[in-house]
Amino acid sequence: MPNFDQELDASGLNCPLPILRAKKALTGMESGKILRIIATDPGSVKDFEAFAKQTGNELLESTEEGGKYIFFIKRA
Repeated sequence: MPNFDQELDASGLNCPLPILRAKKALTGMESGKILRIIATDPGSVKDFEAFAKQTGNELLESTEEGGKYIFFIKRA
């Protein structure tokens, strides 16, 4: 699991809220910093893959643990 600089808990939120909150959090972060996101929406897996491609931010890791989806995104 990568080290991270900031965490966003988007548990209980459905699409598109986890993406919108992540976008807002990343906007306030410096380039190269890592955001850890926790989501419970199964659709967030594909959403964050697409989000990373569209924004140029790097999806470092995507895992699932007991119904929680954890993403590590590096700010471009």
